[in-house]
Amino acid sequence: MSVFIDEVREDLGVEPVCEVLQFAPSTYYAAKAREDRPSRRELRDEELKSEFQRVYDENHQVYGARKIWRQLRREGVEAARCTVERLMRALGLAGAVRGKKAQTIGADPAAERPAKLVDRNFTATRPNQLWVTDFTYVATWLGFVYVAFVLDVFSRKIVGWRVAGDKRTDLVLGALEMAIWSRENNGVRDLSGLIHHSDAGSQYLAVRYTDRLVQAGAAPSVGTIGGALDNALMESTIGLFKTAKIKRAGPWRTLDDVEIATLTWVDWYHNQRLRRSIGDLPPVEYEAMYYRSQQATRST
Repeated sequence: MSVFIDEVREDLGVEPVCEVLQFAPSTYYAAKAREDRPSRRELRDEELKSEFQRVYDENHQVYGARKIWRQLRREGVEAARCTVERLMRALGLAGAVRGKKAQTIGADPAAERPAKLVDRNFTATRPNQLWVTDFTYVATWLGFVYVAFVLDVFSRKIVGWRVAGDKRTDLVLGALEMAIWSRENNGVRDLSGLIHHSDAGSQYLAVRYTDRLVQAGAAPSVGTIGGALDNALMESTIGLFKTAKIKRAGPWRTLDDVEIATLTWVDWYHNQRLRRSIGDLPPVEYEAMYYRSQQATRST
């Protein structure tokens, strides 16, 4: 009835039509008011859209539906995953897609190098059991700068990093020194039993670098030349760094700008970014949970 009145109301008027149809005008107007009022689902959708946009923006606009759904659950916001996917499509939001990592190693096939101890098994049962490391380049207005990372496989925490204007040994050695210092700063002074895995780049085979590993009590492990999967975990982390920070926020002017950007990204990565491999927790939270469980075990 309301549809028919809508079609003829401009020509005949609402009241005359309702009189002929013996239909109360007040009933018609009440029905139209209900149509104009948003439904409960529509109101909830609008609330959720703002939450999805907030989480997406707070995480460098790289989260897909699964991670946004997980983060909202951590915050106590309930929404079905299918709802997250539906509303993200409506908002035009999508998770970041990473590109391929550029080759940065300069390896000598004839050079002696440590054994490959990891064999693509990137698992660890405790902190400081296995570290992986690599570096990448970032274009700036003043030329290329390079960013090196050291990552603890157990928690996926970046324990060391360094930005430099060249890719000589000091770049990767600086990241290693930060990693050793950060663990010492947290009370870990014995790194014996640690395996340190890298690609076959000449920087990681330098005498100064391998000597520092021996001094720290770490066993060096080096992947094969051209074996992209031999350091896949570190390459994946660098891919996230390039996608989430470098490509989205450039162009970069100076080394200092890249250094500040790396600092802010590492802080987000440590304290906010959810990792599926560690139970959808941020690395810092996962490590803290491990040490609490160890302390509780010792107390019993």
